[in-house]
Amino acid sequence: MWPDDYAARYRERGYWIGQTFDDLLRERAASDGHRVAVVDGNREVTYAQLRDRALRLAAGLHKLGVRRGDRVVVQLPNAAEYFEVIFALFRLGALPVFALPAHRAAEIGYFCEHTEAVAFVTTDVHEGFDHRTLAAVAGKATTIVAGDPGAFVGLDSLYCTSQELPAGPQPHEVAFLQLSGGSTGLPKLIPRTHDDYLYSVRASADICGLTPDSVYLAVLPVAHNFTMSSPGVIGALHAAARVVLARRPDPATVLPLIAVERVTITAVVPPLAHLWLDAVAGMPQKPDLSSLQLLQVGGAKLADPVAARVGPVLGCQLQQVFGMAEGLVNYTRLDDPDEIVQHTQGRPISPDDEVLIVDDHDQPVDDGTVGHLLTRGPYTIRGYWRAEEHNREAFTPDGFYRTGDLVRREPGGYLVVEGRAKDQINRGGEKIAAEEVENHLLTHPAVHDVAVVAVPDPYLGERTCAFVVARAGEPAPTLPVLRGYLRERGLAAYKIPDKVRVLDAFPITGVGKVSRRELRSALAATEKG
Repeated sequence: MWPDDYAARYRERGYWIGQTFDDLLRERAASDGHRVAVVDGNREVTYAQLRDRALRLAAGLHKLGVRRGDRVVVQLPNAAEYFEVIFALFRLGALPVFALPAHRAAEIGYFCEHTEAVAFVTTDVHEGFDHRTLAAVAGKATTIVAGDPGAFVGLDSLYCTSQELPAGPQPHEVAFLQLSGGSTGLPKLIPRTHDDYLYSVRASADICGLTPDSVYLAVLPVAHNFTMSSPGVIGALHAAARVVLARRPDPATVLPLIAVERVTITAVVPPLAHLWLDAVAGMPQKPDLSSLQLLQVGGAKLADPVAARVGPVLGCQLQQVFGMAEGLVNYTRLDDPDEIVQHTQGRPISPDDEVLIVDDHDQPVDDGTVGHLLTRGPYTIRGYWRAEEHNREAFTPDGFYRTGDLVRREPGGYLVVEGRAKDQINRGGEKIAAEEVENHLLTHPAVHDVAVVAVPDPYLGERTCAFVVARAGEPAPTLPVLRGYLRERGLAAYKIPDKVRVLDAFPITGVGKVSRRELRSALAATEKG
């Protein structure tokens, strides 16, 4: 965690105020209990009801054996139950481990095993997939299901009359574990404390101008860091605003919600922004988007031409957001000129966000020069959870986090993202570790060697291509064969390669490594030809 002198500084400067997530909800229920906190379809939950249901669920989870410090893997779609579950766990001091609805057996099994989870909370069926089948990889974790539980524990059965609960967590303690984008293997786990995370939430809500009259539409999965805290659903709850949940992100679902619920702010990744813009521009009768004030775009870099279309097509202001679950978040400000908003990814939240841009030898570069982004601050972690060896590479000895991003700094501290130094693929805002996919493919009997690289894509930003060297004596594996194989192994759909190319051998660098740059260049040349 943070050294004592830094922790003292962050408290003295008012960043860490000694508030827990349970404190936040308790305060909102006391001051704004009658106001609607969450809208989920036809269901509306007030702040007072959310607090009551969270306490009743906390009592039920405690009876089930969930204790302070226990880890609980939470995989829920955008539903009101998500808030009841996480605030119940926050009250107990148990740590949610935030999985995404798209995760499958490979990821869920790893999360449950690595965290020694005591419970796995999921849904019954979502987007045609039966999540109850994932109980088979949950190990010793008790599977709790929202909806039809089948053979497992029903979430509805756990709400009980509120009883005296043990003391809750302290603000400096870890509140939950989020997932890193990860450039190697499966995601690392990010420990966020009540103090540090809620500071970023409060500051984000202020930067984005949230008030009790704001209506935040959650389009992306609510467990995403972007959707949770930038300012996200937690920022909306902090401001006593209203959260509206969208089960799907497509224009046919979202545009009517904006009109009916009078949505004022929402957040998307660039492919969704592009999709919405094209949909609205192509409609003979424009939808009523008059309430929408702010469209946030983050998760990946937004192309300048797309950024320029937001105002004219949607009639709202654009805000670019560049951040990471490990901490640092940058925003363009609401009073920034169009030149800044359309062509940069914002500047940091905090005066105490320390940003270094360095060359390959960790020497600072001049403003305007592209370099590696390093950062530390009051809401940027100092280490991943139970990952000492990786931490020695990911953090400098004096606590700066090596983000893996290549950026340049413009006047006023605004950052422009130029790419990734780490070998990570950003497919429409979903981060894919090439090594994880490669490790799965290497188990196929026809695959001798494999290298997964990013392929530029005008819609998603990047897609994935798996270059494969076939095993001697085996037929070259095809894309359908390998995609089906990865699905059978339980890999999330967004991680499955979009393309496969078979080679006799890989190009090699001077130090004997596979030259991914040459692979990408060869693919680009082939597709142009």
